[in-house]
Amino acid sequence: SGCPETSRSNLRLSDIPTDCLASTAVRFVKYLRIKMALSVPKAPGVAQMLKDGARMYSGLEEAVYRNITACKEFAQTMRSAYGPNGMNKMIINHIDKQFVTSDAGTIMRELDVEHPAAKLMVMASQMQDAEVGDGTNFVVVFAGALLEAAEELLRLGITTAEIADGYEKALNKSLEILPKMVCHKIEDYRDVDKVKEVLRTVIMSKQYGQEDFLNDLVSKACVSILPDEGTFNVDNIRICKILGSGLTKSEVVRGMVFKRFVEGDVSYAEKAKVVIFSCPVDIIQTETKGTVLIKSADELMNFSSGEESLLETQIKAIADTGVKVVVAGGKVGDMALHFLNKYGLMAVRLNSKFDLRRLSRAVNATVLPRITTPSQEELGYCDKVCIEELGDTTIVAFRNEGKDSRISTIVIRGATDNFMDDIERALDDGINTFKCLTRDGRFVPGAGATEIELATQLAAYADTLPGLDQYAVRKFATALEVFPKALAENSGSNGTDIVNQLYLAHNSEQGKNMGYDIEAEKATTIDTVSAKLYDLYQAKFWGLKYAVGAAATILKVDQIIMAKRAGGPKPRQAAGSDDES
Repeated sequence: SGCPETSRSNLRLSDIPTDCLASTAVRFVKYLRIKMALSVPKAPGVAQMLKDGARMYSGLEEAVYRNITACKEFAQTMRSAYGPNGMNKMIINHIDKQFVTSDAGTIMRELDVEHPAAKLMVMASQMQDAEVGDGTNFVVVFAGALLEAAEELLRLGITTAEIADGYEKALNKSLEILPKMVCHKIEDYRDVDKVKEVLRTVIMSKQYGQEDFLNDLVSKACVSILPDEGTFNVDNIRICKILGSGLTKSEVVRGMVFKRFVEGDVSYAEKAKVVIFSCPVDIIQTETKGTVLIKSADELMNFSSGEESLLETQIKAIADTGVKVVVAGGKVGDMALHFLNKYGLMAVRLNSKFDLRRLSRAVNATVLPRITTPSQEELGYCDKVCIEELGDTTIVAFRNEGKDSRISTIVIRGATDNFMDDIERALDDGINTFKCLTRDGRFVPGAGATEIELATQLAAYADTLPGLDQYAVRKFATALEVFPKALAENSGSNGTDIVNQLYLAHNSEQGKNMGYDIEAEKATTIDTVSAKLYDLYQAKFWGLKYAVGAAATILKVDQIIMAKRAGGPKPRQAAGSDDES
């Protein structure tokens, strides 16, 4: 527009006004921009196949070294929490709950690790927790040490496949050596004193200084409920935490303890038959809605009294069977409570169906789904059901002093919730170790002795290998040094000095049980067998397997492809919101 009327064939550039030429150029540039924006060519390669926003890393520099660095950092965090003198971590999770602990399982659960390679280490550690119940930190620290050693080999030009194969060979050799290192075996696990000897080290690694008292609690609780036949069930040891007093006031109760108050007036029963209902104890509500046609006042009075007399008949029938304690899984109605008091029955309400199941196991009763008169087979028995006060907390205790007690409760006392949570984790480790020793009672030397002996023998084995595998096997042996070194450094000693002392001791015939003495003033070694410092054979066996499995898997990753996350950023929640997702 605005250009002179001239036929296109005769149009020359000099004939067009300057302002017209400028506006045409601007329009042309805009047109080009629009065309280019409509079709942006994708980068060649894998990016062409994936959606916009997907990321991909490949090769040694981008994938392998990146994964190793993340795992090293993670293992370094866990390493400082290893052993009796391990440092605590303070973690505040996504719902602002605070944890102060050195327990690796709890730290990893609450950290919510995002990095995919570090997640593999966490998963290996969780498998160790499921299999043994202890040694979660062992897996992470060792997998991190293996990857750190692998990084040095990669820089020398050895391929990841050769390193992984070497690690597998070293693992097989280690599992071959391990049974020869067994220094203690427990045959009679009903003997409390023998059980105490082997559980002491496990509890010491979590609660150094309190190990003897806690060891006493765990050993008594576990041995008291050990069945004559069948396997030991970890779930049969309950832990009840009651705020106040000090740790030394903690005790083992044969039976169950609930932080509740009884519903009625009766608060004590001895040599009591117990009936357990999973439903509320109240006037039975019909399943469907019904209409009752009442024509007179007498009919209304009779209708109400009919319901009451039915409820009274039911409770009287229960009392006639000899029952002294009624446990309900729902609310106890006012009318029902009146009749329970009338017939001298103790009423306890438990909201949790899991507590009902455990109590039924403890008193050997059958949980009934509706209010009926129980048969003698369905009733449970308890020596004493009573109310007790611990500090300012009222508890209901079901105590069974006889040999047929199936459930034990460890009552923990302490000044803060955080402290009691940490004690609970130490007790859990002890209980899980007891479960493992009932299946396999073998123990190997603790305090870093097993790792150094394995390292000594693996270094000799590496010299017999002809190929490049020998370098990986030698690095595997070096990675095992991380455990005595961590024990020493966390205790304030020189790690390298301790490792040298241990190697010197292990090179002699009698020194294969020598470990690091954390209690000595000066950094020195100690005979772990005479000091009774034992580690569970199963914990070492599975720990080595899972750590090498995780390290080999991470090393074999050569590409990381991350799809674009679904949805946009999450809107900010209002202060005090209970949205946890």
